[in-house]
Amino acid sequence: MADELKAENRLESKVVAGAAKFGENRAAMVALLAALRGEEDGIRLGGGAKAAEAQRAKGRLTVRERLALLLDEGTELLELGLWAAYGMYSEYGGAPGAGVVTGLGRVSGRLCMIVANDATVKAGAFFPMTAKKVLRAQTIALENRIPTLYLVDSSGVFLPLQEDVFPDTDDFGRVFRNNAVMSSLGIPQITAIMGMCVAGGAYLPVMTDTVLMTEGSGLFLAGPSLVQAAIGQKTGAEELGGAAMHAEISGTVDFKEPNDHLCIARLRSLVDKIGERKGGPFSVVAFAAEKDAPRFAAEELYGLLNPVPGASNVYDMREVIARIVDRSEFDEYKADFGRTLLCGFARIGGRAVGIVANQKTNQMQTVAMGPQAGTKRIEVGGVIYTEAAQKAARFIMDCNQNLVPLIFLHDVNGFMVGKDAEWSGIIRAGAKMVSAVSTSVVPKITVIVGGSFGAGHYAMCGKAYDPRFLFAWPTARYAVMSGASAAGTLAEVRAKQMERGGKVLSEAEKKAVYDEIKNAYDAQADPRYGAARLWIDSIIDPAKTRDVLMTALEACALNPEVGRFNVGVLQT
Repeated sequence: MADELKAENRLESKVVAGAAKFGENRAAMVALLAALRGEEDGIRLGGGAKAAEAQRAKGRLTVRERLALLLDEGTELLELGLWAAYGMYSEYGGAPGAGVVTGLGRVSGRLCMIVANDATVKAGAFFPMTAKKVLRAQTIALENRIPTLYLVDSSGVFLPLQEDVFPDTDDFGRVFRNNAVMSSLGIPQITAIMGMCVAGGAYLPVMTDTVLMTEGSGLFLAGPSLVQAAIGQKTGAEELGGAAMHAEISGTVDFKEPNDHLCIARLRSLVDKIGERKGGPFSVVAFAAEKDAPRFAAEELYGLLNPVPGASNVYDMREVIARIVDRSEFDEYKADFGRTLLCGFARIGGRAVGIVANQKTNQMQTVAMGPQAGTKRIEVGGVIYTEAAQKAARFIMDCNQNLVPLIFLHDVNGFMVGKDAEWSGIIRAGAKMVSAVSTSVVPKITVIVGGSFGAGHYAMCGKAYDPRFLFAWPTARYAVMSGASAAGTLAEVRAKQMERGGKVLSEAEKKAVYDEIKNAYDAQADPRYGAARLWIDSIIDPAKTRDVLMTALEACALNPEVGRFNVGVLQT
């Protein structure tokens, strides 16, 4: 009887893996992923082999060696902010990963946020992006109530850039403020001092709940040289702020450990004894990894999009959804209305979610309002029309009413323009959607699959709209408009400016101007550019989208508190 009553919600796939276009896309995507992995491997080397050997010569492990011991066997770190500071600070020799590793990892069975200094990068000093990366990790931990572990090995602020690290709201001092706020909210924080912890950085461990320290490490507001310069007092580092002094005399540290290995063993033991909190209000059912897996291979996602910048990708977003949701089951909401946006309910890893996704195939729609009311029109895939915005706003409100977390899948060109769109109230409908996204109180997770342009980025829960996590595929493009659109406009403006100055450009010169602008725009729209500035938490392998979302949803569920949903004034 139950089978007879089962809803018809199973997605089918029309992907033809043997098709030439699919094969070309797949090959290009595999090549792009290989190139990205090569760059990521380079970032993970931190300051390089020589700096790593210098770290080991002090009797200390490198940050990656520490993490390998800290994480549960057979598990991986969902690294966040790996690309931070990519291509930046070249005048100082660069700062791979911004000199700190952050991410979600499983420690003694518990999902934890981990913040670990990389002392091979400028002695773990804080660059401007280092502070912002740590703050982003703390923000995620705050929003989701995630236990947070700090592995401290840092010389403090990078002094040549102190004016960009020290004073502002989202600079170094905010880290300690967050420590206090997290503690006040009952979010467990444990710090292991495994090297130098100097100056302002000395406050971080002491602002947390529990402090461990290895022998040979140092914890002081001012090191021996600065102390002598400031007050004329001569003292050694160990006497001034060593582990023995802080364990026996100042009482600052709770556990003194002989070395990194035993310190990490103690840290794992302490995490094992953190109490459990009541689960969140979000729907979750028993989940069997094999039985509830999607019906289609995740690797088939490689063939959907052409990763070449500016490529015109037309595909059915349901093909993506079918490869990330449990059993490929999707209850589509208002399926025949506002068809350039897909909305619907599903489960990912047993957890209920609402999905808002841009549909990239062109759609036939009956015009409801404006000068063409009652006629049929073709709606361009990836563009948000009035009806689609109205549908999405209502769906987002329904998800908040029923405590369903939201997943946004981006491949959006923006909102429709023109007389028909304006007459139909596109601005009013867009405002309604943006308002619903803005006031949403359930967890929101964003994945940029393809383009994320203009106000469409905002309406689909871009970074400014507080997604708990924001991930991007390597095919993501992130800008006000595409490189081709921007170059077409700006090249024409520049040509007219030059013509007013008496210079008439040849076609070849106009093309050179166009190419110059387009190349610059494409570089800034590249996901690595956004990830370097922490606009993106992680660039993910498309085939791992489901796994990443499962981890993110688990993290979101750690926070049982959901605020009161109040949309305020809506344009109707």
